[in-house]
Amino acid sequence: MNSSRFRQRLAGTAAVTVLVGAGVLAAAPSAVAKANLLAIDKVALQAPGVQVKVTYSCDPGMNHQLVANATNQTGHDGSVAAGTLKTDKLTCDYNSHTAQITMRPAVGSSFGKGDKVKVAVFYFDEEGFSYARQETVVVL
Repeated sequence: MNSSRFRQRLAGTAAVTVLVGAGVLAAAPSAVAKANLLAIDKVALQAPGVQVKVTYSCDPGMNHQLVANATNQTGHDGSVAAGTLKTDKLTCDYNSHTAQITMRPAVGSSFGKGDKVKVAVFYFDEEGFSYARQETVVVL
């Protein structure tokens, strides 16, 4: 009989613990769930390179860079451009912010009106990992 009461109390304690944990998760701010996101808003020709407007959100204290790459899909010349927003230029507070990244073309690369361009943006951390990658293909 004693064993049965002990089991009931243990089951009751476990149920309370689960409910309290679920309550804590439900009460957590929803902004936490949207941190470290990226969205490409607009891509434009910014002679001699390409410019991308990005909406981003990131965790406070994050020590990552926001990187953008462009590859010319028109022809076979393989023109590329790249740009970076350093950590100190990002506002990381879980909220959404916009930024413009101007990508400079590599030596010998060119972009012009009417070119089909693939643009990728992503976070790059101090250990060399990238994440939250977003891509789009546009005609300049």
